[in-house]
Amino acid sequence: MTFIEAPFAWGPTRGMARVLGINLVEAATEGWFCRRDLADMVNTCEACGEAHRCRAFLSVTARAESLPLFCGNKHPIEALKP
Repeated sequence: MTFIEAPFAWGPTRGMARVLGINLVEAATEGWFCRRDLADMVNTCEACGEAHRCRAFLSVTARAESLPLFCGNKHPIEALKP
């Protein structure tokens, strides 16, 4: 996947990382994971059936210690926490 035109799922994926204090673009440029890993996270989000729960979580959460269990990217994003 290329990110010339970011898919809708880029927003929620980035949002879930942001509530943990993680900037996915910086993490990728600093080598914490590769571009393919980022594409996999976005694809996981795109295929997820929990978009309504994700939007609800992100609409009321500025910071969190962990992501909700329903998030398919919970483990890969949380693995990036310092």
